[in-house]
Amino acid sequence: MSAPVAIVAAVIRDNDCRVLLVRKHGTSAFMQPGGKREPGEDDLTALARELDEEIGCRMDRATAVSLGQFRARAANEGGRDVIADIYAVSVACEPRPLAEIAELLWVDPKQPPEVEIAPLTRQHILPLMSNRERLRG
Repeated sequence: MSAPVAIVAAVIRDNDCRVLLVRKHGTSAFMQPGGKREPGEDDLTALARELDEEIGCRMDRATAVSLGQFRARAANEGGRDVIADIYAVSVACEPRPLAEIAELLWVDPKQPPEVEIAPLTRQHILPLMSNRERLRG
């Protein structure tokens, strides 16, 4: 079996406690913004870089709260798992799709829409967020 894909990803919520999901060009599943670490990057440095590249937002590092590490089947890496370190964060702008991001979607974690959602997000992130009271980030 192939080694899992290690990533860092963000849970960003709006004032209505909806969670931001993104869909990359050429894919069909929505997921958290984030990605793979570059050599030498720690989690928050990688996450800040990914958020700037993908949604054009500066992450407020002071708001970063680790939600844990989760494992699920990778949405875009055929037959592989993904291991994700997840952080709730706040951003200082209105997110917009940049670089490889084709589309943004704000989702109520208690009532996700009928769209394809990555296994990590559907199995771990949305249930976690639907069981939390207002969490900043």
